[in-house]
Amino acid sequence: MTTASESESRRIVENAGIPVSRWKVASNPDEALNAAREIGFPSALKLNGPSIAHKTEHGFVKLNLKTEPDLLNAAKELLENEVNDSNLIVTEMLSGSREVIAGVVRDPQFGPCVMFGFGGILAEAIADVEFRLAPITSYDARDLISSLKTNGLLEEFRGEEALDIDATIDLLIKLGELAEDEQILSIDLNPLIIVDGLPIAADALVELKGETT
Repeated sequence: MTTASESESRRIVENAGIPVSRWKVASNPDEALNAAREIGFPSALKLNGPSIAHKTEHGFVKLNLKTEPDLLNAAKELLENEVNDSNLIVTEMLSGSREVIAGVVRDPQFGPCVMFGFGGILAEAIADVEFRLAPITSYDARDLISSLKTNGLLEEFRGEEALDIDATIDLLIKLGELAEDEQILSIDLNPLIIVDGLPIAADALVELKGETT
């Protein structure tokens, strides 16, 4: 089993038609700055590499970088970790107060499953996640969403649009299609931030059989 880098993970899900936050890879602070200028501030900056799975726990993520000096300093600080085969990912800071999680897991008994649940800072406290066998139909995906105990939190909320159910169904179906690839062991999209009703992946983690490129 190999954990793909975030850049490779993003490419896999993006190529399948799953929306992800705008991003670019940079090898040094100057490239990171140029990427941030193109994407727009505020930015998020992450250390990127095949051996980096849990970036936040290791301090490999810098969020809400609002100025060019902030971004340059953060880039230099991250690269000082000198992790093998690592570079930087520059992403946009998505604006949305609600988060969901989605992904693919392989159950030893039932095989590949699509997962969807409530995310964000309350995810562990709520523990509201549902699974369906992959691949899934639009009916399965709609049922998966409606089965969440907290799905009322995905309706119109504090002036923000309700979760776009059709877009979410499409995302879950595409995850189910990816699950049919036996080389993909798992996919973790956490978080998916709801922006104008659309779930957009702010992070992606894919586990693969064998070696990654």
